Amino acid sequence: MRHSGRMEAALRDILTAGGTGALTTIKRDGRPQLSMVTYVIDPEATLVRVSTTDGRAKVANLRRDPRGSLYVTSSSGWSYAVAQGTVELSPVAGAEDDPVVEDLVQLYRDANGEHPDWDEYRQAMVADRRLVVRLRVEHVYGVAQG
Repeated sequence: MRHSGRMEAALRDILTAGGTGALTTIKRDGRPQLSMVTYVIDPEATLVRVSTTDGRAKVANLRRDPRGSLYVTSSSGWSYAVAQGTVELSPVAGAEDDPVVEDLVQLYRDANGEHPDWDEYRQAMVADRRLVVRLRVEHVYGVAQG
């Protein structure tokens, strides 16, 4: 993040206080494609993780062009932060005990706590053909209203 310490901290607080935002990818024709997502971000706001299903437009866009942005607003809606970066996509979950499913379990825990039935969750991740989007934050901008 390239801001003064106060501004940087305020934007990081917006990003880390949320959990829902708009993930923006680039369509084939160059226009933005936005998807509302639940996300987990580390406390330093350097890595955003999202669970998604293979076959979604955002996945196709990111396979073609790995640039992405996450737009998050404050609870009042008057402040916002945008985290921009390069995305890495995990492989698609292929078996209930593969590393991707373990990543999805951890992502769920970080976002929601414990699941009532982890066996069912693991089965669903494979059946849904889930994967993890990892946006490595390279730049943050926004407006942090006092």
